[in-house]
Amino acid sequence: MDPWQECMDFGVEVTKEAGKMIREALQKEISVREKSSPVDLVTETDQKVEELIISSIREKFPTHSFIGEESVAAGAPSALTDGPTWIIDPIDGTTNFVHRFPFVSVSIGFTVNRQIEFGIVFSCLEDKMYTARRGRGAFCNGTPITVSGQQDITKSLILTEMGFKKDPEHFRTVMANMESVLSIPVHGIRAPGSAAVNMCLVACGAADAYYHIGIHCWDMAGGAAILTEAGGVVMDITGGPFDLMSRRLIAASSRGIAESIAKKIQPFCCGRDDTEN
Repeated sequence: MDPWQECMDFGVEVTKEAGKMIREALQKEISVREKSSPVDLVTETDQKVEELIISSIREKFPTHSFIGEESVAAGAPSALTDGPTWIIDPIDGTTNFVHRFPFVSVSIGFTVNRQIEFGIVFSCLEDKMYTARRGRGAFCNGTPITVSGQQDITKSLILTEMGFKKDPEHFRTVMANMESVLSIPVHGIRAPGSAAVNMCLVACGAADAYYHIGIHCWDMAGGAAILTEAGGVVMDITGGPFDLMSRRLIAASSRGIAESIAKKIQPFCCGRDDTEN
């Protein structure tokens, strides 16, 4: 018997409710505040959606733990323990949401003994529900999905994120890394603006890899489950093992492509999610 299936089924239902709340909010005026910088945005909807998800799950599973983007922003700890833990990004792609750019997702990862047991990513404006349970494959709206299987980096479409960085050295490294990847050469680089959606696009074969430095565990947990169950690989930016709390990853359709990217990009220090930065 699978003890976590009930959790996953409930998580999908809550995610649908959250997606409905996001779609309704897009019909209204969006109230925006800045977090750490003029490009780090938070909306009332981020906070309301996270509150909806956590309160619903806590009522059903009162002993479970949570790591939520907005809770952490408000001062809650971001510590991964062995107990059942829900890792939640209420709106992955807040900047997209603010601009009504259509890649906006709700992302949930669920860990036990620090291992991801399932992932749920709802790209709510596309109405695409991605799900994966460890050892049971990955799905989009109930249909099985698989990675492209591309092995040749020169025939790959790569995803990343680009935006302003306060640290000028980090900013230069991000831009230099893009130039380095483009000059492999690859078919191109795209930046849809939602980490969870990016991993799902790799999972369903629409892109061949995604890399990011400065990401968070709530951006990665759901998508990492879906990508690996679709036959892809996740690893550290240096080519080492994937660490959910490390704030960096390469997600790819094959190990060869992931390793090719790892050889080309320079890491920079961005702290960890489970330590004081």
